[in-house]
Order: sequence, then C-alpha cells, then structure tokens
Amino acid sequence: MSVPAIPASHAVLSVAQMYAADKAAMARGVSGVTLMENAGRAVVDVITRRWPVQPVAVLCGPGNNGGDGFVIARLLKAAGWPVKLALLGPPSELRGDAAHHASLWQGQVAPLAPDVLKGATLVVDAMFGAGLSRPLSGEAEAVVMRINAEKRACIAVDVPSGVQGDTGDVLGVAPRCAATVTFFRPKPAHLLYPARDLVGDLTVADIGIAEAVLDGIAPTCARNAPGLWAMRSPKWSDHKYDRGHALVIGDGHITGAARLAGRAARRVGAGVLTYGVPTPSIPIYAADQPGAFIRPLDGQEDLAGLLGDKRRNGVLIGPGLPNSPEMQVRIGQVLAARRAVVLDAGALTNFEDNPQDLFRHIGKGTVVMTPHDGEFDRLFKGEAFAGDRLARARAAAKLSGAVVALKGAATVVAAPDGRTAINTNAPPWLATAGAGDVLAGLILGLLVQGMPAWEAACAGVWLHGAAGAACGRGLIAEDLPEIVPKLLESL
Repeated sequence: MSVPAIPASHAVLSVAQMYAADKAAMARGVSGVTLMENAGRAVVDVITRRWPVQPVAVLCGPGNNGGDGFVIARLLKAAGWPVKLALLGPPSELRGDAAHHASLWQGQVAPLAPDVLKGATLVVDAMFGAGLSRPLSGEAEAVVMRINAEKRACIAVDVPSGVQGDTGDVLGVAPRCAATVTFFRPKPAHLLYPARDLVGDLTVADIGIAEAVLDGIAPTCARNAPGLWAMRSPKWSDHKYDRGHALVIGDGHITGAARLAGRAARRVGAGVLTYGVPTPSIPIYAADQPGAFIRPLDGQEDLAGLLGDKRRNGVLIGPGLPNSPEMQVRIGQVLAARRAVVLDAGALTNFEDNPQDLFRHIGKGTVVMTPHDGEFDRLFKGEAFAGDRLARARAAAKLSGAVVALKGAATVVAAPDGRTAINTNAPPWLATAGAGDVLAGLILGLLVQGMPAWEAACAGVWLHGAAGAACGRGLIAEDLPEIVPKLLESL
C-alpha cells in the first residue's frame, strides 16, 4: 500500500529520520561543521531576542548536542555575554564536528557539576539530544535536578536533556525549559506529553537543510493544522443533499450525547441530519433541533429502513448507547451498510470482550474510531498496544482497518496506511462532559461532505481544539458547535 505524502510544511520527523536528513544535507554539499554552526547560531538568535544580556551557563554533552553548545558559548561571548561553559567528560574525547567547534572556544571548560550554575541566571541545556535512550545519571542528573529545584531559566538545544525524541517520554528527569530550539522539522517529543510540558516555547530553525531531502525520507507523521487537509466550499448549485446527509443513532435515556453530536455535524456543514431514536424519546429530539429529521428506531427493521435511503451517506453510532447484545447487532448492521461511519463511546465498549468481531465488521469500510485512553485500552489489548502514543494509535489503525483518533491532551490520528497526525491546539478545559460527542459529530459532518476519513478526523480534531481555545475557560460542550461557523469562515 502506497502512503500519500505528508506536506513538507507539516512533517514531523523521527530521530532516525532527522539523522537521515542531516546525512542527506551533507551529501548535497552542506558540511556537518556548517550545520552545527548554523544550529548554534539559531539558538543564539532566540536567546538574544528573548533575554537581555546576563550571566549564562552553557552545559555541553559529549556528542553533537555538546558541539552545538560550544558554538552557542562562543557566539554569546563574542556578543558580550558573560559565559561559563561546562562539559560532561574530557574535551579530548570529543569527536568530529563537535571536536572542531570545541577547538574554537577561547575560554575555560569546567567539568559538568551543579556548581557551574552558581551566578548564572540563564542556562543553555546542550547536554543530550533527542536520541537519548537511557535516563540521565551522575552529574547530568544532579545538574538537571538543581535547575528544576531553583527554577532557573533554561533553553534546550533540540530537546530538554532526558527526553526521548520519538515518544515524548521523560527518561528519569529532564529540565523544565522556557524555550527549546530544534532544527529543520519538529520531532514527536516536541508535540507529545509529558515532554511537551517541558519544552516551553518551541522554535523550529532553518539550518540549511533543503526541503527536498524529505523526498527520500517520506515522513508519515504530521503536525495537525490547516494545509494538512482542506475544507470543502459549497458551490452555488448545491442543494442540501449535495452537502451530505448525516444519520445519528441516539439513545432514549442519555439523549444529550447524540444531540450534541448532531448539532456539531450540522454546524460543520452537513446539509441534512436525521436522528434515529427510540419512539418515546422522539419529542426530546424534536424540541431540541427543529431543523433535523427525527425517525423512530425501535428494532432492526427500523434501522434497515433508515439505512435503505442511500442519501444517508454517513452514520454516527455510539454516543450514549448502552452495552448489550442488541447494540452489537445494531453496530454490525450499520457497518455492513458500507457508509462512512464514526464509532464512538458505546460502539467501542460494546466490543471490549470480543474486539475481533468489531474489526471483522469494519472490513475495508470508511470508518473512524474516536476512543479516549480508557476505551482504547479496553478494545486494544496486548504488547503491540503498550508502547508510546504514536505507536499505539498506528498499531490500532492497522489492526482494525479504521482511522483511529486517540483522544487526549495531544490527540493522535492514525490511518491504516501508516499516516499519523499529532494535534496541539486543544486547551485543557476541553476536558468536559459532552466534548467528545461534539468531536464525533464534527468528524461525521465532514465525512458526509466527502472528506476522506483520515483528513476528516484530523480536521474535526483541529476544529474541536480551535473551538475550545476560542471559547476559553468556562467552556461547556454546548458552546462548541456555535463557535464552528466563525472558524470555518476564517479557513
């Protein structure tokens, strides 16, 4: 299966891919010495824009990250900053480009230890980069603990030392930074928690690596933002069915979930909305949204009738639905109709004891799942799903055949073909009852308008986060759909 290309402007690179980008740049004639000089200069540019001249401690590690630190120290000193440089290990053990730049440093090289922080009001963390695979120990650990205990202003080179670049995991301890400067493209750790909480303000600097090197790398991970996907603009000739007909399966007891989802689907552009609900609850739905069709759904024949209308080209099932054998049959019936389908909440928990049955129903249909971590863990079990957030979502999408939007502080959207996107715009106050139902409805509304499943999930997640940010603290789920029209206008 060929994987569609990620736009270069949105690409997120793994540690190995960033090494490949460096190597490709050098093959094109940009020396490693030049790349290191440019990296150090980029960090100095951020420092001098953000902070006034003050005593700074530059902490260098034994590898290329430390080489960047020597460049930073030299340039800051030349600009008149009082600089103290400390190195983990003897200078004689530095190799390659790092050794070259260390030789240009005209100053003392102190051994790395907590005492080097004395008198410094700013710290440059150039100890370890994103490729670190073990926890900090010894003097490096002690220095980081001192930085955090004393709340020193700190700027990281590449990633805060102690952070694993591909996962965002913190390997023991890492400094809490006010800013981080990385190079060419971000890595997953810059976007995923817990590392994202330590990165501070992120700058992705150009250090002379041509964008064309991405052609040979073919990244599959993206930062979720407009440009990764495009919204459909209605044409003057469209009628309501051209804009898609969304079917939302509602519950008779927890009615709010489906009602929130349906409203979101309409606000994001679905031309027609039908609710299929138990007959006694019809008045509740009808009173809430006079622009929606309400149809009785009391058994399999009713659902077959709803699905018989081919204009209903997308279905959401799950919000508010209880677990029962009857619901499992209903979910299978929806998936067998081969419409675009969003599976949320109860549509996932109904199969926690027999997930393979759900995956068989999905087949090769257009399906988006929207689990939070608890629902994900109940549905996807085993070692393949015990890794980092990106790996878990990728494995789930590949196994299930569905696009998986793993909801959380940094929602990951994974496609069966291997593409992933990390979302970064969601504020913490989106953690409120009903917000997930709104997200499911947004994705449904985009699907029925013809957006492909991965793009619809990415766009829905981004709009959800943007709406939450626009609303601000005090948000409740009912606010979210009402903000969407302004967001669409801005796009």
